[in-house]
Amino acid sequence: MKISTYSADELQKSYGIDVTSLDTGAAARLGVAAAWVDIEPGARSEAHQHDETETWVVVSGTGELTVGVGKHPVRAGTVVQFEPFETHSVENTGDTPLVLLSLYWRDADRAAHAAGGPGDRRFGTRPLFVFSSAPTPNGDLHLGHLSGPFFGADVFVRYQRMNGADAWHLTGSDDYQNYVVAAARREGREPAETAAHYSAEILATLRLMDIDVHQYTATSRDDAYPDALRAFFSRLTDSGTVAPRAGAALFDAVTGTYLFESGVTGRCPTCQAETGGNVCEACLEPNVCTDLVDPRSTASDAPPRAGTVTRYTLPLHRLAEDIAAHHRLGRVPAPVKELAERLLRREHLDIPVTHPAGWGVRPAGTEAEGQVIWSWLDYAYSILHGIESLGRGLGRSWRADAPEQDWKIVHFLGSDGSFFHPMFVPALYRIAHPDWTPDIDYHINEFYLLDNSKFSTSRRHVIWGKDVLSPRTVDSIRFYLALTRPEGRRTNFEHDAYETYVRQTLIGSWQGWLNGLGDRIEKRYGGAAPDAGTWTPEHTAFLARLDTRLRLLTGSLGPDGFSLNQAAETLNGIVEDVTAFARLQAPAADVDSCKDEARTAIALELAAARLLAACAAPVMPRFAARLAAALGGPPPTAWPRTVTLVPAGTPIDLTRQEFFATPGAPEQDPAPQAEAAPQAEAAPQLGPEGTGPLLLPWLSDLVRHTLRLPSDAPVRDSTLVQMGMESLQVIALQYQITEQVGADVSIEDLLGDKSVAELAALIADGAEPDALAAHQEVTA
Repeated sequence: MKISTYSADELQKSYGIDVTSLDTGAAARLGVAAAWVDIEPGARSEAHQHDETETWVVVSGTGELTVGVGKHPVRAGTVVQFEPFETHSVENTGDTPLVLLSLYWRDADRAAHAAGGPGDRRFGTRPLFVFSSAPTPNGDLHLGHLSGPFFGADVFVRYQRMNGADAWHLTGSDDYQNYVVAAARREGREPAETAAHYSAEILATLRLMDIDVHQYTATSRDDAYPDALRAFFSRLTDSGTVAPRAGAALFDAVTGTYLFESGVTGRCPTCQAETGGNVCEACLEPNVCTDLVDPRSTASDAPPRAGTVTRYTLPLHRLAEDIAAHHRLGRVPAPVKELAERLLRREHLDIPVTHPAGWGVRPAGTEAEGQVIWSWLDYAYSILHGIESLGRGLGRSWRADAPEQDWKIVHFLGSDGSFFHPMFVPALYRIAHPDWTPDIDYHINEFYLLDNSKFSTSRRHVIWGKDVLSPRTVDSIRFYLALTRPEGRRTNFEHDAYETYVRQTLIGSWQGWLNGLGDRIEKRYGGAAPDAGTWTPEHTAFLARLDTRLRLLTGSLGPDGFSLNQAAETLNGIVEDVTAFARLQAPAADVDSCKDEARTAIALELAAARLLAACAAPVMPRFAARLAAALGGPPPTAWPRTVTLVPAGTPIDLTRQEFFATPGAPEQDPAPQAEAAPQAEAAPQLGPEGTGPLLLPWLSDLVRHTLRLPSDAPVRDSTLVQMGMESLQVIALQYQITEQVGADVSIEDLLGDKSVAELAALIADGAEPDALAAHQEVTA
């Protein structure tokens, strides 16, 4: 027997409260780890989560337990058990110490199950507001923009909706940005006109990209917005935390214009990189313009002059603990936490939130005469305003001035917003709505480069969305951006690499397999899905492999492990798996004794196609709908829980489907030109003793038939790879060559760099004499 007694003298700080572990011997006899917890009146533990299962037994006192966003009263005699990874904290709401015994242990199976499930985050049971960071309406969207927050948010929402979540994609135009004024001046327009013009262009480009936006807030064209923003600002000033403070400022030496954001450049005071005003894109730290090294005005060549101005200012350093607590609640990438720790080590971090300017919303009162509310504070409120506007259209009672604890917010943003979104904005919410604990996840992408340098409109180093997006190309672009978008590191877009990938992978492999599968089903099963017959170990192993791919995709598109890079790789992995499986099954496809096994193999290929359609739906909705229709079903609307076979007898229409357009091809392909007459194909003499040209007309027709090309399509000087032929079709072609002329030609030769005319010569070299003689008679 071992007895351990609670002793206040042994308490030590852990998670912000007093904790003492039971000694090793006592804990071992209990069979679990154990600790006493003592929370003083008014104290609160830090929100945290861990892989252990934990049970609390409240011994004395009263308090309030928070699990995720739910709150529960506790008192002496309460017993609580936490599943692995449940975020929890407790506050002492009484006048005496809250004492509890914590028992915790590791259960690997339980932890693995919890890690793979939704846990306490309840994505499917509460409203889910997914924001892509509002674009500045000073230009249209290029591929760099599209690859980031907009695309990420769109796929995220599509996946959540397939899983039954009440999910919505919200964004808008950040009209009151200082950069809009710069664009208006450059283009000879008023800021409001410029914002309206580019906001419309941005929306049109998002539609071309098949990005669904359920609430788009154009702040300068919403009549209710200015007064609502002023009311939010007054909440901040009424708290006393945001107040007028005199501080240093920069002014243009010629015009006297106050300089901030796009009006000033210089070197970052932290990393020395070239930067604009208010934030550095290199180290992501904010600046206040006066701290720039060698500042320069963008309005004149004269060095800026220093001055003083009184602005409303937020002392962000005072909210360091609140920001840290916010980061413990939701999904916050490690680089953001590192940036926060770096910034909040500063003794002072005073951020002006009003600026002398003519474009923007002026705050109520006279303390900031001639100033407007800073666009980043404006943006913080626009998030809440967008939720209220969305709710109004849906008949929901969501209010911007009374945010609800049950709201789940997810932000998709570029890395240059790593200070503003996860630090500055939640600090403002803490001041304006102290009783609200916003539950926000952050998904951040780095910069997408074009030919290894940043997209730049000024240098015309850019690919505009409208220049490349169309109904026939949008799926290819969405998939390639998913595969290469900058997640956790900068990545690069190269147009030639994109076109090669589309030709070789999406057309050559994906479409080639699907067309070939349709061809085989037409020939062997009359165009209808066969029922599975006899199952071999290879069949069951392949089914298990498909299930593994499904689980990988579920994790890649889920809220905790969301990664479009991984999702795209796994989608392509399905095709790689099924083409390898089909290639191994092909030799027995026409063996009479294996016909029951052969139809199982085809049924499994169709199951893979069905899985591909369902799992591709968030990433490539048009492709998914077209593929599902070709498999005899409606567009996918629910995320699959398991791999299922296509019902036997379902009509299959895969053979002549175009799922991906050839890069550079016109929207409407012209009629193919007629191929030259056989006499033209017969010259030059390619085979031994001139026999190669004898087989060229035959081989050309065979290739056209196998690839389902028009009867007069030119093929003589093309390789099989150039025509989009893939391995399964090549196997069929290889069999027919052997059967018809007796020549044994390797797959490597067929998929090499030989044209059809050169292949005819190679085949003639190994063909049976009778076959050559027969072709001699045909061409004589």
